[in-house]
Amino acid sequence: MKFMLAQLSYFFRERQARRNLSALTKYAVFVLAVISVYSVLFHLIMLHFEGEQHSWLTGFYWTLTVMSTLGFGDITFHTDIGRIFSIIVLLSGIILLLIMLPFTFIRYFYAPWLEAQIRFQAPRAVPEGTKNHVIICRHDSIAPGLIKKLEFNQIPYFVVEKAPAVAGELSAEGISVIVGEIDSRETFESLRVEDARMVVANHADTVNTNITLTVREISSRVPIVSLVDNEESIDILELSGATHVLPLKRKLGELLASRVNIGDRSYHVTGRFKDLLIAEFTVHGTPLVGQTVRETRLRELTGANLVAVWHKGHLRPVRPDDRLQETTIPVVIGNEQQLAQLGKMLGSDQEPARPALILGGGKVGLAAARFLRRRGVRVHLVEKEERLRRFLEPEVDWLVMGDAADRKVLDEAGIGKAGAVLLTTADDAVNIYLAVYCRRLRRELNIVSRVTHERNIEAIYRAGSDYLLSYASLGRECVVAMLLGREPIMVGEGADFFAAAIPASLQGRTLAESQIGTRTGLIVIAVEEGSRMATNPGPGSILPAGGRLLMLGTAEQRRSFSTEFD
Repeated sequence: MKFMLAQLSYFFRERQARRNLSALTKYAVFVLAVISVYSVLFHLIMLHFEGEQHSWLTGFYWTLTVMSTLGFGDITFHTDIGRIFSIIVLLSGIILLLIMLPFTFIRYFYAPWLEAQIRFQAPRAVPEGTKNHVIICRHDSIAPGLIKKLEFNQIPYFVVEKAPAVAGELSAEGISVIVGEIDSRETFESLRVEDARMVVANHADTVNTNITLTVREISSRVPIVSLVDNEESIDILELSGATHVLPLKRKLGELLASRVNIGDRSYHVTGRFKDLLIAEFTVHGTPLVGQTVRETRLRELTGANLVAVWHKGHLRPVRPDDRLQETTIPVVIGNEQQLAQLGKMLGSDQEPARPALILGGGKVGLAAARFLRRRGVRVHLVEKEERLRRFLEPEVDWLVMGDAADRKVLDEAGIGKAGAVLLTTADDAVNIYLAVYCRRLRRELNIVSRVTHERNIEAIYRAGSDYLLSYASLGRECVVAMLLGREPIMVGEGADFFAAAIPASLQGRTLAESQIGTRTGLIVIAVEEGSRMATNPGPGSILPAGGRLLMLGTAEQRRSFSTEFD
């Protein structure tokens, strides 16, 4: 009862709600006036044309039964004028009571009350005693994946949302949300920011600056991670007090470009965990083409361990008899010396370096072009926005202005000679279309793509992309890595880094006996026991009681691990 009264109190305080109630009241008065007029006319017609005398209550009763279409038939007219009057009352009742009244009630009372109810569900302060929580300043594309990672690591969090209705919807979805203005000191005080573990400023650069200054007024200690869109804003955010500034679009472009293999056969480091490096390389053009994993003798010759391969967008563990194809992208784990030996084993490419073709000259495409040119790779770029010409011309070897979906534009850009294509537009539909187009034109092309929405991952892989990465997954991994005190590990879209306690059923067994890779597809990269950690464990490594497994794989494989062993 108290909750209902509080909701109604909040509802009636709203100015728009009061206006809605006023409109609803006016409509109700109008309907009552119509009913009263019909009741008077009922008396007049009955008296002068039908020769019958009825009470005023009977007139009101007859009008309501006819207008509501109940029509009991106990009181009827027998003259034509009376029946015409009955038709008029019936039709107006259908319009006023059966059609307009429900919609008017829903529009001016029920819907606003329901919205007020949703708004009231979202709290305006964190519970007393909340500590070591993460404050996410906006529910953007990064937030959903970040929330899942925080929940998995049992780290409390709160999302800030200024719109009460939106906050109510998020709360109904099970998201911890607080209503408040993001530039208000009171909001961060209600979030107990001084006891927070981290603040993630993920608005526009100007808003992030305001957030940083506001938080620093309350606490000089809490770490602030600020995302930045324009690199010119990095210094401003650092001066404002941000602990870490993440230029994600630049990082995304560089990571996409690092997956391009042109002019060399070098491996590419995708993550680091303590002294362990996680790297990838393409088999195309190397001595490993056509060999089985056992025949490569990779671990014997280099010390590095081949643990998985990328195949059509899926990370899969390898078995000794699996054969490496030209399109295979192996994932290897080892230290710096071991990977250096791997580089020597792969050899160098004797073919002339071919250019990389970038489709899309935004911030991500520009960052990719700069990264490739630093590696000595020639860059051809296609962009249709004429206003970007002056920024792009100094950064590429060949710039073509036009629509990448036009075959003439692609031919002019040199797709026939390109060694790889990078799709860097922010539109997934465009990237899917271009992936299909480029794959049909050149079957052997190395196609690397950006993705915006996770729901499109499978579609882009089916379209022909060999590798893809999203802004959201990059941001999520960078923030979580900072929280956990490790470097980001970006194996690929859909793959992730997990830490899990060794189940009782596996304690005391060897890694080979556990069959974790065979039964779940997860890749064990380290075994932790207290302060000791064994990286790149071999098949004979014992899984200790009370230890933890550090693994790579997908969320689905992690759930499979819980089902199989927990």
